[in-house]
Amino acid sequence: MAADFTELLERRTALLDEWTAKQREIAALQAEASTLLARRWDLWQEEVAAAPQHRDAIERSMISEYSAAGHISHGSMVFAFADAHLLASEFETVRESFAAGSITPGHVREILREAAPVRESIDAGMVDADTLLLYEAAALETAEHDTVGRTRAQARRIAAALAGSTVVEQHERAAADRTVTIRSIGDGLVLLQAVLSEHLGVAILDRLTKMARHMKQHPEDRDPDFGPSEPEEVGLDTETLLPLDGGMPDAQMPDAQMPDAAMPDTQMPDAHAGAIFGSHTFTADPFDLPLDPKFHDDSPCIIHVPADTRTMDQLRADLFTDLLLASTPTDAHGAGLESIHATIQVTVAATTLAGGDDRPAELDGFGALMPDVARSLSGQRTGWTRLFLDASGMVVETDTYTPTEQMRRFLRARDQHCRFPGCRAPVHRSQIDHHEDWALGGKTHVDNLAHFCGRHHPLKHPDIPDSHRWFARQLPDRSVEWTSPNGRTYRDKPNRRVMFVPSVDPPDPPGEPGRFDPPERPPF
Repeated sequence: MAADFTELLERRTALLDEWTAKQREIAALQAEASTLLARRWDLWQEEVAAAPQHRDAIERSMISEYSAAGHISHGSMVFAFADAHLLASEFETVRESFAAGSITPGHVREILREAAPVRESIDAGMVDADTLLLYEAAALETAEHDTVGRTRAQARRIAAALAGSTVVEQHERAAADRTVTIRSIGDGLVLLQAVLSEHLGVAILDRLTKMARHMKQHPEDRDPDFGPSEPEEVGLDTETLLPLDGGMPDAQMPDAQMPDAAMPDTQMPDAHAGAIFGSHTFTADPFDLPLDPKFHDDSPCIIHVPADTRTMDQLRADLFTDLLLASTPTDAHGAGLESIHATIQVTVAATTLAGGDDRPAELDGFGALMPDVARSLSGQRTGWTRLFLDASGMVVETDTYTPTEQMRRFLRARDQHCRFPGCRAPVHRSQIDHHEDWALGGKTHVDNLAHFCGRHHPLKHPDIPDSHRWFARQLPDRSVEWTSPNGRTYRDKPNRRVMFVPSVDPPDPPGEPGRFDPPERPPF
């Protein structure tokens, strides 16, 4: 049995190694293809210099030919040429990593595009030209060990730290472009698109998800209780069988008050439809129909509501429609922040919160947030968690002492998302789990805890066979190391929250030129 498992493990490992090596080869080949596009760009510039009056025609011809030859859309080819030229001219370290197969074209694309605020700040003379090298090195630190999605978020965070004023200005300009558009996509459907501030979009989706999840978990809010399906003997006395109009039952009406035979049928009281039930014995129905709709599921008086089979996406879409069509708008020109009942996590410096500066805050998991929005959101909260950072920008402690809540706050601030490599499920949709099981003596300590989402948490459950079970442990640098059933290890590093860049060059310590030791703790 052990020999069979060893052979299976060797086959798994061999296939994984072969696939990983092939991925690196593919990335290296794509880097070579990017270099060829950069060389073609240089040739295009020579052609334009020789005939500047035909610049547009030369460019369209070049892009069209490559698009046709590579079976690639025109728009994608435009971006490919732009990225190739930028990579070849400004991002040497990224280019080398790409050529070595350490990163994919997706990583390159996100690093280049998120660098726009830094490049704009350099062009405006707001930061030194070497700032781009710092951005490049910091972004590669994530890109070479993580997914494209996480690289995008980290690169955006780094750019905001290095060129904060530029990011704030970009967000202010972009906010003016908010809009709602609609476009038919056929089959009776339309695409309703809203361009709005990122924190509002995140909050909207989170609220819709919470409401949809509630509807899934509480079907009794929608499905009625029909009661028993068979008729039961009920208490009913003919003396208490009254028409809805309040008149006397036919059996008790004096002869003089009996309805005239010529009276139209439409004026006759309906003894069944307007009955009020008493407490005596009556088991017959003169119309051979159930008197109380509660006793028969197939009664015509019942509106049957089918079980809710909608998916989460369908529920969110229906709730989105209901809320927009039935709710009351906020005050004119209001931001609507007071109406948000959703979960978003914002990190902001104390000096920014107090109005001492206008550095961008951070919408965790997404990127920079305008300081005015962060201050406005803070006014809706009764308490904030102060975070102390070490010299590398890592969260090391909070300012409250309540043990369990302090650990939860610390873990939320540190993890930000599920700690499986590459996963971006937010912490409020993940579970705090022990690396070493509590039942086996594991301690409830921050060095033994991390957030895992519903997809990755079960991977390490003890009821899973060892041949398919994963194991996780936390390293001294607070990285979470996962060991696969094949014996391979994968690390998830915690995100740095803030990068501090000195505004002026500090003086060199005596006898140690070029060395600068940052303070033990940042000012907030």
